[in-house]
Amino acid sequence: MNLSRIALATLGGFAAYFVLGGLAFGLFPSLKNEFLKYPAVYRSQQGQMSHMPGGMTAMFVSMVALAVIYAMLYQGGSGLAEGARLGAIFGALIGVFAVGSFVVHNYVNLNIGLNLTLQQATAYFIEWTVTGIVIGLIYRPAAPH
Repeated sequence: MNLSRIALATLGGFAAYFVLGGLAFGLFPSLKNEFLKYPAVYRSQQGQMSHMPGGMTAMFVSMVALAVIYAMLYQGGSGLAEGARLGAIFGALIGVFAVGSFVVHNYVNLNIGLNLTLQQATAYFIEWTVTGIVIGLIYRPAAPH
């Protein structure tokens, strides 16, 4: 494993995840409006911001885990196209996992609507797929000695 590339892939994945999340709320204000329909379930924007440092720390640790998992699964291959292809598969699988274990799980346990669930499923699947691509584009194994 290439530790410096794991660190770079972590930073790249972290940035990609938050940029895409910000774009999703900026480009699709209806997504934010769906959350506002459930004030008893979701924190206010001020409440979310006060908890953001802990959330960002947890996401960073999660990105370290994903970058390490990707590095452990990496079978080789050369070039950006191969990294993007493998990263897309990896990211899509993480996306499927997130939708099933988080989004649908929340739909079952929280009093939220199907529309919000479908919007979250779409947003998270895309975010994780792109995050996987970024990790795949950045990670390279350590050079043989």
